[in-house]
Amino acid sequence: MAKILFVMTGASYWTLKDGTRHPTGYWAEEFAAPYSALTAAGHEVVVATPEGVVPHVDVMSLRPSMAGSEQIALELEEVLRSAEELRRPIELADARLEDYDAVYYPGGHGPMEDLWVNADSGRLLTAALASGKPLAIVCHAPAALLATRRKGVSPFAGYQVTAYTNDEEDAVGLAAKARWLLEDELVNMGIHFTRGDIWKPYTVVDRSLHTGQNPASAAPLAQQLLKVLN
Repeated sequence: MAKILFVMTGASYWTLKDGTRHPTGYWAEEFAAPYSALTAAGHEVVVATPEGVVPHVDVMSLRPSMAGSEQIALELEEVLRSAEELRRPIELADARLEDYDAVYYPGGHGPMEDLWVNADSGRLLTAALASGKPLAIVCHAPAALLATRRKGVSPFAGYQVTAYTNDEEDAVGLAAKARWLLEDELVNMGIHFTRGDIWKPYTVVDRSLHTGQNPASAAPLAQQLLKVLN
């Protein structure tokens, strides 16, 4: 069975352009759906965060209106409660790519606060891309790709990638408040940005890189991982 490293934000807020702190963290579905699918198939998950902090769930992601229904929200809460890996993360700086068969980054607005400038994450992503191991990244987590730039150049330039779109950020009322928008920054670093309809599942595969646009894309992304791991 495979061993998968889940690299997660350690942030509990996202700083907006006026300096206010928007409460956030990781998005529940983006952890729970892949975690459930991978562990049910017998694979092992290890969580890594900056400085080994216990990751914070974005409480908005557990509201029935955001999760899809009260039943789904309860199911997400149960997964988070039962996932011991969330309560004992390793330090991202100590994560060694050679110990894992694949790497996965769940989103939420948290990565827009910490992972986009995290050098340890940037090194890991660069090594993972070069290794050819499956690398899956969803929603806001592609913000972490910004930390792979060296002298303004990223090894991810030229790759087809999807992520949370400007339209989706605008639809939740945060585009005008953000210091920068993820879609814009990815395009600026030379990525070929591709997208589907807002809120609909949409994934892109380019060589070993698997990306998903939004929370609804996390489960399909997990299925892609399962196929390449088996």
